[in-house]
Amino acid sequence: VQLQASGGGLVQSGGSLRLSCQASGLRLENYAIAWFRQAPGKEREGVSCLSGSDDSTHYLEDVKGRFTISRDSDTNTFYLQMNSLKPEDTAVYYCNTNDSRGRAYWGQGTLVTVSS
Repeated sequence: VQLQASGGGLVQSGGSLRLSCQASGLRLENYAIAWFRQAPGKEREGVSCLSGSDDSTHYLEDVKGRFTISRDSDTNTFYLQMNSLKPEDTAVYYCNTNDSRGRAYWGQGTLVTVSS
C-alpha cells in the first residue's frame, strides 16, 4: 500500500489549496481516510477524517467551515479542500489510512505555507 500526497505550496492568507492523496494497493472506499498536519515545533494533529462505513466526516475545530475532506472512488484518491487559509494552517500535511488489520499507512507529507 502506498499513499502519494501532493498539492501543497505557498499561498497568501485567505487563499485556497487542494491537497490530494493517491492510493495504490488498497481500495480507499472501504476504509476511513484522514489528514493530519504537523507544524514546526508542534506535535502531529488530526485535521479531518472520513468514515469508510457511513461517510461521516469529522474536523478539527479550527478548520471547521474552511476545510472539506472528500474521496473519489473512481480514481482511488482523496482530497482536502482548504479555503480561507490562515498563517496558523502552515504545516506539513499527511494523508493516512488503515487497512483491515489496523496497519497504518502514511503519505510522504506535503508542505503548506500560508503567508500573512
